[in-house]
Amino acid sequence: MREATGNLRDIIMTNESVDMVNHPPHYNFGPHETIDVIEAWDLPYHLGNVIKYVSRAKRKGKELEDLNKAAWYLNRYIQMLEVDDDMEGVSHV
Repeated sequence: MREATGNLRDIIMTNESVDMVNHPPHYNFGPHETIDVIEAWDLPYHLGNVIKYVSRAKRKGKELEDLNKAAWYLNRYIQMLEVDDDMEGVSHV
């Protein structure tokens, strides 16, 4: 696995063989690719997106936007857990 460093635009400009479908550089850095971590940890959809957006935040050129997206998915997941927790005491007759 190739390690990508730097901003996505810089990587693309210096490497014409970037595989944006199978191994986009903004998800492929260090020893782990983001999808591999999400699958290895068996994360649900919402938490997988949190990992995705946090891991690429500084690499795609829109750090604040990606961190806000991660926060949105995390907050939505927390809300789901709170609803599930509230429903535990409700009788379903």
